[in-house]
Amino acid sequence: METVKKIIYATSIVLLSVKTLSAQIDAQQEAFNNSYSLEYKGEYTKAIAAIKKIYDEKSYEINLRAGWLSYEAGLFTESQNYYKKAISLKSNSLEAKFGFIYPTASLGNMSEVIAQYKKILEIDPQNTTANYRMGLYYYDKKEYQLAYKYFENVVVLYPFGYDALLMYAWSNFQVGKSKEAKVLFKRTLLLSPTSKSAIEGLSLIK
Repeated sequence: METVKKIIYATSIVLLSVKTLSAQIDAQQEAFNNSYSLEYKGEYTKAIAAIKKIYDEKSYEINLRAGWLSYEAGLFTESQNYYKKAISLKSNSLEAKFGFIYPTASLGNMSEVIAQYKKILEIDPQNTTANYRMGLYYYDKKEYQLAYKYFENVVVLYPFGYDALLMYAWSNFQVGKSKEAKVLFKRTLLLSPTSKSAIEGLSLIK
């Protein structure tokens, strides 16, 4: 008899836990739905408030959502904090790392931005977005050899993509590979026959 009571008690605890979890999920779904509607209207502060009603610091999804909404609301430091929590919960998450970059770049902290891109590339060396943006960063700093490497990584995967192809052409030109640059500029013009940048690049090559 005592055994039966224990089984019934254990079963009731499980059922109560399931019911509680279900209620939490329903509340989260409602909060997320409300936040989407408010975000669509541009009411970011209210959208954040909707998420804060069900905030759980151990929830990756909630921190990710709060990070994005805070960024949209211009609350960059708060956005960073939410994204940091999301990253701590799922350290290999690329979406959280990319999310963290938005408010960090808005605050002008490029050293942290670059550090985050490098972490992304440690996890996913062929990530085209991170490679392309790293290429732009180094090209702007006139560190053309480094820019060349990152743009090359993208072009290997997407040989006929306009943006990376154009920048790869310019990087080739800047490191003294004029013949290669000429071919790449011409290939870029196949994608965009009126590209002023590609036409300018060709005009510089004798």
